[in-house]
Amino acid sequence: MNTATFDHETYLSPLTWRYGSDTMRRVWSETEKRRLLRRFWVALAQAQQTAGLVTAEQVADLRAHQDQIDIARATEIEREIRHDLMAEIKTFAEQCSVGGPIIHLGATSMDALDNTDAIRLRNALDIIVQGVEAMLSALATRIEAEAATPAIAFTHIQPAEPTTVGYRLAQVGQDLLIDWEELRRVRAGVRGKGLKGAVGTSASYTQLLEGTGQTARQLEEQVMQTLGLEAFPVATQTYTRKQDWLVLNGLAGLCATLHKFAFDLRLLQSPPIGEWSEPFGDKQVGSSAMPFKRNPITAENVDSLTRLVAALPRVAWDNAALSLLERTLDDSANRRLILPEAFLVTDEVVQRSLGLIKGLRIWPGPTARNLREYGLFAATERVLMMAVKAGGDRQVLHEVIREHSLVAWQAIQSGAPNPLPELLAADPRITNYVDPANLPELLDASGHVGDAPERARALAAEIRHLLTAGKQETGFGKR
Repeated sequence: MNTATFDHETYLSPLTWRYGSDTMRRVWSETEKRRLLRRFWVALAQAQQTAGLVTAEQVADLRAHQDQIDIARATEIEREIRHDLMAEIKTFAEQCSVGGPIIHLGATSMDALDNTDAIRLRNALDIIVQGVEAMLSALATRIEAEAATPAIAFTHIQPAEPTTVGYRLAQVGQDLLIDWEELRRVRAGVRGKGLKGAVGTSASYTQLLEGTGQTARQLEEQVMQTLGLEAFPVATQTYTRKQDWLVLNGLAGLCATLHKFAFDLRLLQSPPIGEWSEPFGDKQVGSSAMPFKRNPITAENVDSLTRLVAALPRVAWDNAALSLLERTLDDSANRRLILPEAFLVTDEVVQRSLGLIKGLRIWPGPTARNLREYGLFAATERVLMMAVKAGGDRQVLHEVIREHSLVAWQAIQSGAPNPLPELLAADPRITNYVDPANLPELLDASGHVGDAPERARALAAEIRHLLTAGKQETGFGKR
């Protein structure tokens, strides 16, 4: 480990400078980690003071120096002793001539590290949850604005029946609500290890507290109250690694929603469809070779990054499933990577997706063109229902419309206008039941959207209601 100033002459992770916010980087920074570790040691000493194990002067000395982080000195010590936590303890102790001798009294490394990690998980989840709330709020606005805008829908990536732009966006909103609720549930369930010692039995604390009138559980409760963190009721040397898996699953679930949204945008931005496009700056360059290109680079970036997040829960699963007996150390190195990476990548994805939602362009020309071109086929369902209500045979009429539709598709593929209205109007098997004069209105698919506008508006209203209620309940929105 080298604490020299890093520059671009050496490898840097893109998460160091390219992806993720400064706020999220601070949560996972070495300085913040060591600051939280010292906060834990002060809380431990403070609780031990009430049991008469340490003095008020020792606690005050620790508190006075808890923010004097010296990573260079800790790194120097670690090179010699090859134990990163003990190196930080020794660095802290060197700064505290009075309190230094009692730092980490009775504790094992994971008492300090797992409580620190739980705080960081919780703080990082708060950032993500706030980002999801911003996306939901922006999305509700877009849903309301486009609730009744008709557009051709696609199934099997083929034109199907009409929908509305707002209803399509409402599908994203509904999935985001699920993600928001899951992330809030996971966040509310984050627990620390507490004070349980080397194998989770609190044996060291029990011995230390003999004759003080305090129990190990009472000491734990005091420390965790100071940290503002609940503890798992039981633990091994670590808190259950299933917690990490649940957190990463929540992030991966959110990324699945945003991946689909970005992928759909990429499809709809393709010129043959051309209905949506992501924001494109006045001076933005789309291609080094083709000046005309307007590539959906932000949506592509979202899809690229979300693939990585999708892979990380598997590592967390292994950490949970393969931590043998009371603990093996084969989770330690990868947790230094997967936890900050999952949050920093998701943080980047959330911010980019928020920009996509706010800046999304809905192009009326191509949207109307595609509805006009392909909506005719979907509107034949209205003709079928009207003809059957007038006494026609549903199965016979279905075959008639199918035959004419195939002919019309061939004409379109050849570059000719869609001849379907004329074909239907000229067929007595249709006109025996449907007045030809009514066919143009029946074949106008723009009104064949069912209750999609109402459902879209209702979903937007639900988003706004839940966001308001959720912020009042958790206080996330007040921070």
